Amino acid sequence: MDGLTIGQVSGRSGVAPSALRYYEQQGLIAASRTGGGARRYPRTVLRRLAFVRAAQNVGLSLSEIRDALATLPDGRPPTARDWARLSRGWRERLDEQIAALVQLRDGLDSCIGCGCLSLGKCALSNPGDVAASSGAGARWLSPLLRRVPPVGRAADLAG
Repeated sequence: MDGLTIGQVSGRSGVAPSALRYYEQQGLIAASRTGGGARRYPRTVLRRLAFVRAAQNVGLSLSEIRDALATLPDGRPPTARDWARLSRGWRERLDEQIAALVQLRDGLDSCIGCGCLSLGKCALSNPGDVAASSGAGARWLSPLLRRVPPVGRAADLAG
């Protein structure tokens, strides 16, 4: 039976075997089995794993990645055009994340620069702790930087 072993895929992709098994369980990748039950992956799995890693770095959840991968054609390896179509929707998301990070970077000097290191006491940026009335967390950070990572994110990062 042709195909890559889990160790070969792990070595080539940099994704831990435990993450490969998890991704398979989540429907992101697929493997066939030998007569003895060992996994064998098609070589195209390396492209899928590169896509998964890139999508995670953009901030997509595993369910969003699974939905995107489900649009790929069956019966043939994905082409560059297929991958470009999938990643086209990331542009706006990346632009929003870049803007949020620039805002964070540019705001650090004024807050940390005052020396108090506590927005609860800062008379310059947060007099009387008015931000507390808006709710918990860093209220003046971009919502993109305050969001809670998707459930299962720790498993996503295992690879």
